[in-house]
Amino acid sequence: MSSGADAAQGGWSRRRFLGALGGTAAVVAVPAPASAPAGPESTPVATPAPAPSARRTGKAAGPRPLYLGTYTSVDGGGTGIGLATYDPATGQITGAGTLTGVADPSYLAVHPDGRTLYAVDEQTSGAVTAVRLADRKVLGSRSTGGAGPCHLSVHPTGRWLLSANYTSGSVAVHPIGTSGALGERTALVKHSSPQPGPGQDGPHAHQFVTSPDGGHVLAVDLGTDTVYTYRLDTTKGTLTEVSQAHTRAGAGPRHLTFHPGGRYAYLANEVDDTVAVCTYDPATGALSIGDPQSSGSTGDTTNYPAQILVTPNGSYAYLANRGDNTLARYAVEADGARLRLLDTVPVSGDFPRQIAFSPDGTLLFTANQRSSTVSVFLVDGATGQLRLAGAPFASPVAVCALPL
Repeated sequence: MSSGADAAQGGWSRRRFLGALGGTAAVVAVPAPASAPAGPESTPVATPAPAPSARRTGKAAGPRPLYLGTYTSVDGGGTGIGLATYDPATGQITGAGTLTGVADPSYLAVHPDGRTLYAVDEQTSGAVTAVRLADRKVLGSRSTGGAGPCHLSVHPTGRWLLSANYTSGSVAVHPIGTSGALGERTALVKHSSPQPGPGQDGPHAHQFVTSPDGGHVLAVDLGTDTVYTYRLDTTKGTLTEVSQAHTRAGAGPRHLTFHPGGRYAYLANEVDDTVAVCTYDPATGALSIGDPQSSGSTGDTTNYPAQILVTPNGSYAYLANRGDNTLARYAVEADGARLRLLDTVPVSGDFPRQIAFSPDGTLLFTANQRSSTVSVFLVDGATGQLRLAGAPFASPVAVCALPL
């Protein structure tokens, strides 16, 4: 299959097609969801998640909210955003129904104040949707100006929502009001240079995030083998490109995460099955991408690295490997300048599309797309070792897990 290109499978993008391969037989449903009434929103009859609060670093007491992303337009997919809770001590997940009224919510993010949830609507006419968490009311959707939005994040100021349109190869900015609702789009930039990499049919923006210093926003584009750095005007919501960083041809960069120190970042390359250490200059926003390194995959099957995370203390990094179905564990050395592969751990699922830490960093969640499950691992703070917390939780076409 040509890397990065859209697959002509009923209009699916390559992202969705890859995840669906071999997964139909394994699809299962969220346990015991309540029947949702018709309308733009629904509140489950089952035990609701506790009221959300801002993400915090201390150990939480009692059940915490967990939100699950899915595709609603595929066979065996979900009917909206999955609602659940998890035990912060044991990692056990308990289902709590579904929030309907959001189409193809394949990626989720929460406002820094913890009051509003945002979801992409990964469809041809792409959109982003805001949900007030206190009563789970859908506050409305706004067009992203492109097709197939696959990632979004909230600027640390809480005033801007950043989103990436995979199919169109563009990034967008929306203002966030005091209620958490979204305003009309203030910026839309399509990646037109450089030309698409080998096997690509065009640009494919895969991620749009803010640098740790807050001075720049960075867009990772799988189709052009480029990470673009922009300056966001935090008054007008407009974007100005300030630099580009290029991987080797055909790497297919997918996901970038920063070391807590703010001077280094780590890039997961989906197409050539590698990771790379990057240096970042906060003054200019310039990113420099280092040599490719092993993802830890065995080579027994085609592997697509999905996402890389760093522990809050900056000591360890974890890479989700789709195909190899493992989490690779790296030691982070030289204050963030080096990654050293330690080992891999099976995810106890198929095709780990996305990974996320609990707010205190003691749990790691993997959303396993083809097996329709979410696995939870206990993270040893001293050694970085992972231990499966229990049997994976069933969730239809699980492509995102967001623990609060």
